[in-house]
Amino acid sequence: MTIAVSRQLFAAVMAVLLCWGAPAAEASPKPPEEVLRDWYGLVLKLVRHTPTYSPPVASRAFAYLGVTAFEATETGTPDLRSLAGQLNGLTAVPKRETGKIYDNALVIDAAMAAAATTFFSNTGPTGQRAMAALERQLADDLAKDVPAGVIQRSRAHGTAIAGQIIAWAKSDGGAVVENLGFPLQYALPKGPAHWTPTNLISLQQTPLLPAWGSNRTFVLKDGKACPLPPPIDYSEDKASEFYRQALEVVEAKKALTDEQRAIARFWSDDAMLSTTPPGHWISIVLQILARDQRGLNDSADVLARVGLAEADAFIGCWNTKFQYDLLRPVTYIRRVIDPKWETLLTTPPFPEYPSGHSTQSAAVAAVLTQVFGEHFAFTDATYARDGLAARAYPDFWAAANEAAISRLYGGIHFRAAIERGLEQGKCIGKAVNALRTKR
Repeated sequence: MTIAVSRQLFAAVMAVLLCWGAPAAEASPKPPEEVLRDWYGLVLKLVRHTPTYSPPVASRAFAYLGVTAFEATETGTPDLRSLAGQLNGLTAVPKRETGKIYDNALVIDAAMAAAATTFFSNTGPTGQRAMAALERQLADDLAKDVPAGVIQRSRAHGTAIAGQIIAWAKSDGGAVVENLGFPLQYALPKGPAHWTPTNLISLQQTPLLPAWGSNRTFVLKDGKACPLPPPIDYSEDKASEFYRQALEVVEAKKALTDEQRAIARFWSDDAMLSTTPPGHWISIVLQILARDQRGLNDSADVLARVGLAEADAFIGCWNTKFQYDLLRPVTYIRRVIDPKWETLLTTPPFPEYPSGHSTQSAAVAAVLTQVFGEHFAFTDATYARDGLAARAYPDFWAAANEAAISRLYGGIHFRAAIERGLEQGKCIGKAVNALRTKR
């Protein structure tokens, strides 16, 4: 049997295995689940400051980091079931040697260090220094009073698992992001209903990542697995449903309350200015894990599930966005209703239908509700350091619905895109919830 130990049990195990009554290795004060949270905390900062990390790209990184941490944890416990054979293209990872001692904190640290430095290899000098600093700090802290053989074996195992996940990631279609995700050549579909650029920034005269919806999914069969019906028929007739939904966006902005403005800004999650939408939900999970002092198995399981839900949500959403290629509210409103109209939030540079916030938030809410249960109250302080007050929610669906409607308050989505996005997200969350991660 492979022997996997936590820091709390390490000293006792060493006393038994090395010799009776011999001095045992001193347990480190940092358990493996804290090591995992340390790396995720740094990754949230890297997402914020790495230019190519738009929401779809960030979701991909969170999925692979989650799978890396989960598989590194699973090899050391009989309580978890590997994701190999359950995720598209993932084969069995290296196992721990029978009869050998491994330190879980060192395994997790090595795996996350290898994965983070690979998936964020293009971050700037500050990010590179931050990764190197955390790697050095944890390497020193976790190795104290641990036998050299255990250190070497544990780190080699974590690195080997990360190496296999990294190799798997290279073939998914999203490994290379050129020109920050904006194609150098792209023929915009013609017709009044289709997306057109919503600002004058030269880089954004083509849409972000138009091929992302064709990437290899993780859990879903493909990006078309949770399809949506077409958006409402385009019309400039004042009696049409399309006009009515556009007018709703105009009227909503006129009547915004202070609370609605706060909601819009809290869930804005702009790339390069925040953790992005997927990072926001990862932050929520990390806050819950720390608050409730969840152990390594639970932490690795939920972080993997959330990352997978987010990644497949962005693939499915992008597949639908570019299938229908619908224009944004600001384009329609300025053309048909008010040429001087302005949004509260900056309109993202890609088609409107469905709402990405809605799709990924519903997918994550479905996963978190299954993991933690219904009526699970929590407080989200993701942007407290940015001056945005923490917000409290009675359950995950309340947060998901608020994130979704925030896009109408911000002026960047029609209601249909919000409601249909929630539907798509529920479909994706259901697929992720079918994974078998525990025995």
